[in-house]
Amino acid sequence: MLKAEELKLVSEWDKTFPKSEKVDHEKVTFVNRYGITLVADLYKPKNAFGKYPAIAVSGPFGAVKEQCSGLYAQTMAETVLDVCHL
Repeated sequence: MLKAEELKLVSEWDKTFPKSEKVDHEKVTFVNRYGITLVADLYKPKNAFGKYPAIAVSGPFGAVKEQCSGLYAQTMAETVLDVCHL
C-alpha cells in the first residue's frame, strides 16, 4: 500500500473537459478507515472564504473521474460549494 507522501500527483489539468476559470482545483489525498490512501479532486469557488456547503461526488461503477462526474463537481463548485470528487 502506498503512503500519501509516496504518491506522485500531477499538477497539470488532466481532465477531458475544459477547466473553469470560476473555480480553483487541487489534488488531495486522505486515508480512509481501512488505512487505504485515496486521491480526489477538490474544487472550490475562486475567491471564496469562510464556511460554505460542501459535498462529495463519486461516479458510478466503471466511471472515470476525469470524465463527466468531474464536470458535475466543477459546475457545482461554480455555485459556491466545496466539492470533493472521488
